[in-house]
Amino acid sequence: MTDHFEPQHNPPESAFAGHPVNTPPAWPRVNPAANNTGMQHTEPLQRRTGYPPQPGPIQPGPMQPGPMQPGPMQPGPHPHQPWPHGPQGQFTPPGSYADAIRRDDLLRARKPEPGRGWRKTLFKATFGLVNLGPSPDEIQEAHQINRIRSALSGHYKVGVMGKGGVGKTTVSASLGSLFAELRQEDRVVAVDADTAFGKLGSRVDPKALSSYWELASDQHLESFADIRNRVGSNAAGLFVLAGEASPARRRVLDPAVYREAASRLDRHFTISIIDCSSTMDSPVTQEVLRDLDALIVVSSPWVDGAGAAGQTLDWLAAHGLNGLLQRTVLVLNDSDGHADKRTRSVLAQQFTGQGQAVVEVPFDGHLRPGGVIAGTREMAPATRRKFIEIAALLAANFPTSDDRHRERS
Repeated sequence: MTDHFEPQHNPPESAFAGHPVNTPPAWPRVNPAANNTGMQHTEPLQRRTGYPPQPGPIQPGPMQPGPMQPGPMQPGPHPHQPWPHGPQGQFTPPGSYADAIRRDDLLRARKPEPGRGWRKTLFKATFGLVNLGPSPDEIQEAHQINRIRSALSGHYKVGVMGKGGVGKTTVSASLGSLFAELRQEDRVVAVDADTAFGKLGSRVDPKALSSYWELASDQHLESFADIRNRVGSNAAGLFVLAGEASPARRRVLDPAVYREAASRLDRHFTISIIDCSSTMDSPVTQEVLRDLDALIVVSSPWVDGAGAAGQTLDWLAAHGLNGLLQRTVLVLNDSDGHADKRTRSVLAQQFTGQGQAVVEVPFDGHLRPGGVIAGTREMAPATRRKFIEIAALLAANFPTSDDRHRERS
């Protein structure tokens, strides 16, 4: 009988003997100091390295706060403000959310484009990539225009004086046209108060036929449409009350007729430009001076013309019109293009030294004597800028309250 050998399926002994199945062994600890000797370290890893950390009491240190004590909560740095309490403890919004959104804070400011000169040429040549903005002269002109368009209450009357041949009527029509262009919400009228056959009507609207007498005698002037039939106008929107145009009738303007016509114009016009006589002592001129807010004295850029202008200013001072004198602008007008620059400059300095505002108007062929002044757009740019300067000086004295009985002298 043969014995059958039964194989024994016992697992071989290994380093994992004595450990349960599927349990990872505990890796032997090796002492780094004894690494070369092969000695093993049996000290637990946690005790030697302190990892992983075990919970325990935290002692306060220089960088650690002590135990927190219960107390009132301190407010944090919140950017918003708490809503105010309304009635019965209800919260109410602090204000309008839409109003708190300011458009200027959100949109980047766009630099204005230059309007003239080499800056504009450079802007167009670079298709807008190089924008240096307006020049200092353009900025100053914009400020002057804003002043001309500033608020005006009541009426404002400007007289224009000067001896014959200095361009008094030309200055009157040009200044009135500029005011009409820049203040389109107001009505501007030019009034011919020159008793020596004034030509203001023919410079503004040659078709204007009515004059003082028709305006003063008409008893049915109730609306502006009625007044409109008695005055002329040009393309700029400047209205004009002409003087006596026909020498055949030769009706003499007197203070009573002027006063009646002026009172009717005041009901419908805000700004009046009055072309005065060159004679200061005439009754009509005296009546005009009583009702002026400002004055322009026109002079030629020559010694004789400046001497006559100086006499006009002396006359105002001698008759106690110091307030009007302070609101007077002296215009050195080169009406023929033959002015000497040195003489003009010296005259301007002499008048400026007396505290008088002076503006030098260059020669402009568009303002030739006898021509119709339809507006200021046809003027040379330098000439128009000078009239803007004159108008801005006058606008600096615009009344801010509707005091129609204010003292004008």
